Amino acid sequence: MLRTRIVTALVLLSTFFAALFYLPPTGWAIFATLTAAVAAWEWGTLMGVQRNARFALAIGFVLICLVIGDLEPAALGLTEGSPEAAWRFGRWLYFPAAAFWLFAAPSWMRYRWPLTKSAFGLVVGLLVILPPWLALVQLRQAGALTLLAVMAIVWLADIAAYVFGRRFGKHKLAPKISPGKTWEGALGAVGAVIVYGFVLAPALPAVLAANYALLLVILVVVTAIGIIGDLFESLLKRQAGLKDSSNFLPGHGGVLDRIDSLTSTLPFVALVWLSPWY
Repeated sequence: MLRTRIVTALVLLSTFFAALFYLPPTGWAIFATLTAAVAAWEWGTLMGVQRNARFALAIGFVLICLVIGDLEPAALGLTEGSPEAAWRFGRWLYFPAAAFWLFAAPSWMRYRWPLTKSAFGLVVGLLVILPPWLALVQLRQAGALTLLAVMAIVWLADIAAYVFGRRFGKHKLAPKISPGKTWEGALGAVGAVIVYGFVLAPALPAVLAANYALLLVILVVVTAIGIIGDLFESLLKRQAGLKDSSNFLPGHGGVLDRIDSLTSTLPFVALVWLSPWY
């Protein structure tokens, strides 16, 4: 099992970094689309739909992405684009995504609403998967290192939460959803992300580099949203009676298991990054 996990991790990381740093914009958009299509297939598993329906979800998601690429190529950087073009289209997905993760998802977890086989379940799936797909494509336009630095927020938060939780954890954060998570771990994650963000402040947009109070608020919210995304997927898996969203990544579960926090953080970061209001 350990060997399988190591081999999968090496293949996954090498594939991701090769795609991130060497693929042209169209190639990266295709890579992001295929990754999100697998996530859509796994979403069907969480909904409890049959195999053929899950494949239909994946294909449907690819078609949606193709339509967006055809109608808004500048917003995706597939043709000569601009931050303004990215913002004009992106805001229609990023605002609903931010509202979902800040307000709807916490209520969902509090009342433990079921994910039903319905149009509502499909809409929620689009809201969970489509905005981070767009954020992956658009944030990469700012540079591969920029996107990597953004994704590192989630990885750092996960590591810090684990370390602080193991060392100091006494108060459960959400015992009925994810018994291993603690408030101490969450606070450790917040602290680590704040330090990371302030270290990178000179490389951020000028308004954030010059306004530490605003940067502090954004870093806290990003970390909190990442934790919410992680807990939300844990709840859905628990309700579906699953340990992992799939076995697509041997030894590591599914794509949704690897990007659960990114589904919530990437749209929020893109919303802040692309916003013309400052």
